[in-house]
Amino acid sequence: MQTAADPSELISQRALSKLKWRCRRGLLENDLFIARFFERHESRMTNGQAGAMETLMDLSDNDLLDLLLRRKEPEPAWAGAEVVELLQLMRTDGAQRPATSVSSSPS
Repeated sequence: MQTAADPSELISQRALSKLKWRCRRGLLENDLFIARFFERHESRMTNGQAGAMETLMDLSDNDLLDLLLRRKEPEPAWAGAEVVELLQLMRTDGAQRPATSVSSSPS
């Protein structure tokens, strides 16, 4: 019988790889939020956050996008504290543009 992983422990590399594959979405906007989250947090992602991400990935693309863009808030019936915290991180990270080194040329 398998025991539940400690939610505060870091996720294993194998589990992280599977989770990243699971997080591929049909809407580019969702993918951008998710990619920015992983860029900033994957090295310290916990089992609890991974479970929360799985919960979010069970949503349709449009429902997930509505949550990420703050068009609606998660329902308490399915969203526990971990989901709400993860969603806040994703909203913050997704709203920030990644740093780029684009040089502008004079016109």
